[in-house]
Amino acid sequence: MSTTYVINPPEIPSLPVQGDTKRFAVNRIYCVGRNYADHAREMGHDPDREPPFFFMKPATAIVADGKSMAYPALSKDVHHEIEMVVALGKGGSNISADKALEHVWGYGVGLDMTRRDLQGEAKKMGRPWDTGKAFDQSAPCSALVPVSQCGHLAKGRIHLKVNGDVKQDGDLAMMIWNVSDTIAYLSTLFTLMPGDLIFSGTPAGVAAVSRGDVLEGHIDGLPTLKTTLV
Repeated sequence: MSTTYVINPPEIPSLPVQGDTKRFAVNRIYCVGRNYADHAREMGHDPDREPPFFFMKPATAIVADGKSMAYPALSKDVHHEIEMVVALGKGGSNISADKALEHVWGYGVGLDMTRRDLQGEAKKMGRPWDTGKAFDQSAPCSALVPVSQCGHLAKGRIHLKVNGDVKQDGDLAMMIWNVSDTIAYLSTLFTLMPGDLIFSGTPAGVAAVSRGDVLEGHIDGLPTLKTTLV
């Protein structure tokens, strides 16, 4: 007997897959905080290696490549943060680091858009970051590339252009916690599931954007992500 609902269930958030008509269904979005030492320093923190911390965005925050992003309400200080996105095809808990990459389905390019003013207010008051991080359309993302096509990405240039000018520029090898370690640690906190995305942290150079700005995110070996703030 099929399930019926008192309201129509929403459409499942998903991302396109490079070279395929099938789409990747998105379950949850986990984001790693301060995973590049230079970004930790620019935010006023000690970059010495410590256990990673995470925050979340709803799957509905996804904005597909080429689509415009609405400048969010109640903020006058919205920042860009370019990140590699890790898409999980297998789930589990207490995953060992040497087995973690077996859980990765593919990779993409994402933007962790941040209402920095609201995040700052939350930090001062000891409150969660949801209003600064988990707002509508806060997670633009490129098409995903299966591991079978791109392999596992441990190094390579990651950079963001705003209106054609490079604003963030780094290398995946600069991550404090690599993909294997991140998955292993995250799986001790949550039971990971197929369809989960992990935004793996951003290099230095985060800065404010304005309506009309065109953002282009690049990672060697992955599709370019492009969005315009409106």
